[in-house]
Amino acid sequence: MAGQPDALAHLAAFADRRRDPDAKKQAVLQTAVQIFIEKGYWQTSLDDVAKKLKITKPALYYYFRNKEEIYLECYRRGIALTQHSLDKIRSHQGSGLEKVAGFIQTYTVIVARDFGRFLVRQDDRELSPKAQAEVRAEKRKIDHCLRSFIEQGIADGSVRPCNVRLVSFSLAGAVHSLATWFEPGGALTAEEVAAEFAQTLTQGLANRRSAKLRIPDFEPIQIPAKLSHGEMRS
Repeated sequence: MAGQPDALAHLAAFADRRRDPDAKKQAVLQTAVQIFIEKGYWQTSLDDVAKKLKITKPALYYYFRNKEEIYLECYRRGIALTQHSLDKIRSHQGSGLEKVAGFIQTYTVIVARDFGRFLVRQDDRELSPKAQAEVRAEKRKIDHCLRSFIEQGIADGSVRPCNVRLVSFSLAGAVHSLATWFEPGGALTAEEVAAEFAQTLTQGLANRRSAKLRIPDFEPIQIPAKLSHGEMRS
């Protein structure tokens, strides 16, 4: 799996006047998401983002109308990474348990990255009602997807009978914890943590009478910089 890009590479986008607008918009998002993670939405200002990029605050308005719009675009990129990867798992012909393991493995790697970490660390109560509704609807889609994998596992015998809602919350909570303690460049890579999580978190879920768990390769896909929210939902 490819690692995260150089944390400072995006800062060069505004240094070259010939650089295309899409690259500059991506630079704003990459910079903003890092500040959102560090300071939180409420404590982050457009001045913070502009200062980091070494541009004027008015220059930001060429790409985004306000801070909430930047927030939503950061959130949509994290969701796009997640939803496209979940689509790949849904199409897998294996057991429900394999899909649960694939979910854990893939989602762990995503949460270890900036836009994935942003997904689980931000407090949506600070958003407008419309933006909050969008964010919460996307979170429900992820939860429902995981539940569907667990339910499939129970139906095909690979997962022991269990409280699907409680198990889903437990698995997602374990993966979400990564956003608070994982440090890129540490002793373990995101991929190593993901593999261990997938094995460990499914051990108590597996039906002991089922075949040995095989975890397919569900590498999180790379989302193009030009991906729009409309394309994400298509």
